[in-house]
Amino acid sequence: MLFRLKTVYKAIQLAKNSENMGDFAILKAEALGAKVDPVVAAQLQQVVGYYPPIDLELLSQYPHGTFGREYADHMKANSLKPLDISPELDDVARRNVFSLRYVVTHDIFHVLLGFDTSYAGEIGVLAFAAEQKYSKSLKFSLWLARFYYPLLAPQQTKAIFANLQKGQYLGKKADFLLGYRWEEHWEEPINEIRRRFQLPEISTI
Repeated sequence: MLFRLKTVYKAIQLAKNSENMGDFAILKAEALGAKVDPVVAAQLQQVVGYYPPIDLELLSQYPHGTFGREYADHMKANSLKPLDISPELDDVARRNVFSLRYVVTHDIFHVLLGFDTSYAGEIGVLAFAAEQKYSKSLKFSLWLARFYYPLLAPQQTKAIFANLQKGQYLGKKADFLLGYRWEEHWEEPINEIRRRFQLPEISTI
């Protein structure tokens, strides 16, 4: 318990002093003792220790319709920054490969699945991840979101439940996405990537 409290404190200090917000996310996961199913852990072996920095300025120069450009446009439109990890936390990142990969790919999933960053969009991504069985805790998180999101954004209630069903449907249909090295495919057309993983194409016009 004392170790976890110290780690939480370290996470808070890093959040204040580091430009890499991923440091806080991965240390928080370490402190909370995030668990992952052994089957999922086996599927994540190719991304153990894998967290390359993401250069949004470079990606924004890619042609329209490429994966990298669509991701950069999404991040800039929503004033978001990639959750990069400092090299000093490599050991922590390796121990928490699920938590790391889940955090790093969150906005990638938004882009691939076509969900925005509203409450309705967030529950779509969460429903997808829960349906892909990344972690048992996601089922509980989805249950909470299903209850609280309509209270927080009543005007989105219809869209919230529509996206919940859509996310679950896509999660059942699509290949396992969490263990893929997405950062090596920025230059590819995004709809080719979607087809490859059994996801529907989305207009990029």
